[in-house]
This record gives sequence, structure tokens and C-alpha cells, in this order.
Amino acid sequence: MSGELNHLGFIVDGNRRWAKRRGLPTLAGHERGLDRVEMVINELKDTEVNFASFFLFSTENWDRSPEEINYLMNLVETKFQKLVKKCQNENIKILILGRPDPVKPKIWAKMMDAEAQTKDNDGLTVCICFNYGGHWEIADAATKAITAGEKELTPETFSKYLYHPEVPDCDLIVRTSGEQRISGFQLWRAAYSEFMFLDKCFPDMEPTDCTLIIDEFHKRNRRFGK
Repeated sequence: MSGELNHLGFIVDGNRRWAKRRGLPTLAGHERGLDRVEMVINELKDTEVNFASFFLFSTENWDRSPEEINYLMNLVETKFQKLVKKCQNENIKILILGRPDPVKPKIWAKMMDAEAQTKDNDGLTVCICFNYGGHWEIADAATKAITAGEKELTPETFSKYLYHPEVPDCDLIVRTSGEQRISGFQLWRAAYSEFMFLDKCFPDMEPTDCTLIIDEFHKRNRRFGK
């Protein structure tokens, strides 16, 4: 049996392709993608899912053009305030998984403030993976463990040093756009995750897709090595 879908992760992919296929400016796809993130949160908040992670910006994405990066940062800054208000009103908690550098300090400060404002909410937890890389999360955890004086590590003790260690392992990771790789998303937490790859781009996500994803998870037989 699949068990409960406690942590559902999304690799948000295909924003630029969605825009190009419609003859729109590439950057328009990112705005539509962020709108769809809000839609997915709406669909999940009253389901069995307790944690929803969204891979929005990776440590490798800094290699994109300055124009695209600036647009993304400004978009995140404006859209994020709307998301925070929504989460405050609907008992949703926000967690940020990622590295502060080289994000603009004012943007990172707003993200940390969002965590503080929603820390007492006990509904759905939304994990925003921003300036996130799976290798970096593990490297940063190792650095913290060394600094803490750890002499011998087990998976259990090591996991205490991950970004927000209270976030559990992923039960299902979904990637949109037809690509079939995880690009460093939640490497540590993906050890026994199920995977689902959707051909549609993330901006094409609809409420019915959320139902399809949950139903598909419950068809899986998770054996955990047994």
C-alpha cells in the first residue's frame, strides 16, 4: 500500500516553454507559473498532504541572463507578499529552503519574515525551495555538523542539520514539462520517493491534475526495500 501522501514535492518546470509556444514573452511564463503555484496550494490545503514543496529557483539558475534573473527576483518579491497574506488568512505555514547568498538581502529578509509571520500556523506547510540545490543542502548540513562537533554521523543525526530538518522525506515528487530528472531537488529526502513526470508545463496545471496526482500515488506499491 502507498500509505499517506504526507510530503508532495513539485519541480516547477516548463514556464519558458509554455510562453514560447504561445508566442508570449518568455518572462510571462514565470508569472503564470507562480499563479499556478497558488492554485496548487489551494487544491492541497484541505487534503491529506501536510507538506508541499515547490522548486522555484535553483543555485544553477544564476547562469541565466541578467534580464531574466532580475525579472524573476522582482516577480518573486511582489508575488511573495500576496502569498504571505493568503497563508496568514488560511492557516498555512511557509518555510524557505535554500541559501541566502547571492539573493538580494531585502528579498531574503522578506522570506525570513514570511516564516516568522506564519510560524504558528498548523495547516498545510508550504516549502519554498529558492536558491536551492540538493548538493548544497547536504554540503551545508555537513558544515553545520562539523561546527557542532559531531564525530560520527548516522543518517538520523546528519538529517538534523538539513534545511528545516522538521520537513519529512518526500513521498512523491512531480516534475512537469516532460523532463525526467530531479535536477538536485530534495536529494536527501528523495531516497524512497515515488516519482511522477507530467508532459504538461507547470503553467498548464489545473485543479484536476492535483486530484490525478494524489490518486496516482495511492495506486503505487511502496516497499521501502522490502
